[in-house]
Amino acid sequence: MKKARQDIDSILEKYPRHAHHLISLLQDVQEAYGYISPEHLTLVCDHVGAPLTQAWAIISFYKSFSLEPRGEHEIKVCLGTTCHLKGGDRLARMCERDLEVKRGQTTRDQRFSLDTVKCVGACALAPVVMVDDGYLGKANIHSLKERLKKL
Repeated sequence: MKKARQDIDSILEKYPRHAHHLISLLQDVQEAYGYISPEHLTLVCDHVGAPLTQAWAIISFYKSFSLEPRGEHEIKVCLGTTCHLKGGDRLARMCERDLEVKRGQTTRDQRFSLDTVKCVGACALAPVVMVDDGYLGKANIHSLKERLKKL
């Protein structure tokens, strides 16, 4: 735990003690740890002088923040109208079944986190699944299983 405290201190030191740095600090903590722990949230708020309620409002509004540890690989199945009509929900159900994880959760071995999103802005490639930072367009059960096997 001592090393983690040193890491968070090095993140905090990059920012002046002002509340308008709250989102940037939260993003850096999210990137460094993969999620924002309650302890880190308190340290960030204390550093910039922001109330915890303001940080909670930000974290709950932006889907990119997580209060739970995330998996090594993130899977985001688009369920926007076009993707949903072209089988997005079927792809999400396959991930739930094959990875033994529910939407919004992480596998027991911490390898995969599964989420659904409203739109990834790639409707021409529907259905779309994001795996980490990559897009799997015109996805189907076979192509998604193959992509996940490579991980």
